[in-house]
Amino acid sequence: MRISTRGRYGLRAIVDLAVYSKGGYTALNSIAERQGISEKYLEQVFNALKKAGMVKSVKGSRGGYILACDSASTTVGDVLRVLEGELSVVEPSQKETGMQDAMEKFLEKNVWSKINDRINSVLNSITIEDLVNEYRKMMEASSLIYYI
Repeated sequence: MRISTRGRYGLRAIVDLAVYSKGGYTALNSIAERQGISEKYLEQVFNALKKAGMVKSVKGSRGGYILACDSASTTVGDVLRVLEGELSVVEPSQKETGMQDAMEKFLEKNVWSKINDRINSVLNSITIEDLVNEYRKMMEASSLIYYI
């Protein structure tokens, strides 16, 4: 499994929104600038997140985006599944015959499903709020560094 640019940028944008929104709407161009991501690309990502009910938008000079989901219960897995679809290490197998079919079923049960379970377990255990808190700690720690 490989997380696409859409998934990576989308997760960055959601965390950025959660960190910097301060209870108000955040302009997409602000997120794009902070994250070094094309605003046009982010529009596509945010459209998918909006359809999934993860963000809300308001048009106008004071408009922008705000989280519509609870950051304490929304997980990295939730965000990635909206942007990537089901997260799986292998594509669903095509109908095969005989021993190939038996071997594919065997590997699905004993390898692929176990890998998928572990990946999803990790992604479902990290909330957006967890990431926001860790990001803020990291930023605080880096601001305490003194240079002589």
